[in-house]
Amino acid sequence: MIKKQEFKTALILVFIVSFQFANAQLTDLARLEYSFIPKSKSEDQYTRLKALINYPIKLKKDAYFIVGGEYNRILLNLEDDYDFETSSLNKIHVIDLNFAYTFKWNKKWRFGVKFSPRIASTLTHSLSSEDFFMNGGVFFVNRKKADENIKRDSRLILGLTYNATTGLPFPLPFISYFRKIDAHWTYTAGIPKSNIKYIFNEKNNIQVFTGLDGYLAHLQKPLVIKGKTADHISLSVAVSGLGYEYCFTKHLVAYLYTGHTVRLNNVIRDKNRDEIFKLDDINAFYLRSGLKFKI
Repeated sequence: MIKKQEFKTALILVFIVSFQFANAQLTDLARLEYSFIPKSKSEDQYTRLKALINYPIKLKKDAYFIVGGEYNRILLNLEDDYDFETSSLNKIHVIDLNFAYTFKWNKKWRFGVKFSPRIASTLTHSLSSEDFFMNGGVFFVNRKKADENIKRDSRLILGLTYNATTGLPFPLPFISYFRKIDAHWTYTAGIPKSNIKYIFNEKNNIQVFTGLDGYLAHLQKPLVIKGKTADHISLSVAVSGLGYEYCFTKHLVAYLYTGHTVRLNNVIRDKNRDEIFKLDDINAFYLRSGLKFKI
């Protein structure tokens, strides 16, 4: 029987994994992004810098192999007084290699499979097996474009994902449904992201959104906190707010998302990923901005 603490930990890690597959479609060919969350009533803050690139290789008609990579540099500026040394937590690195293959399954469905080995670590020492994680997933995409028979564009994505950071020996579901209501309104419903978007014109749009954010990484220099040894650190965030996009072209987009977290949990964990010390759980302001080149 699963203990209450183990179940709670599993839910948090599933929460993190859901965000990590938010871009499972690999629709972004390149992205530069900045994220910022200050700690409420504190000098502490969380900053993330992200760079991503994917390169599609056409193998035959309607079939592509995609190779790419993503780098996240997470800066934890811990200025408050803690009963343990925090210098080893200042920088966390998450490095993904992305390999994907997609092809037209039939007239209605496209199939895709993604394989992403990951390094998630403080990188204060040489790499070990505990710094490596294995991610992957399979996806089915049903996209309908408006014509004389179909009144509105829509897209349904169904998938199963696996991520070693959860510690769960089975895949997790992924679902996303997009619908164009008319020339100005669209919506996306699912996990890890949902939104309602208003399109002013070809250049400008705004949206109300909810989404997930987070990470889990290995501490190469273990910390001793309250007599317990800490080996991992994780952040899970649920956020809601407003977003704005400016389209330089159909494919090149600048964006700004701002809002407030509705759930925040920044935790130091042991080797079993059970909670040892909570760095922060108070909701705060959220900012994410960047530039992307998409399909």
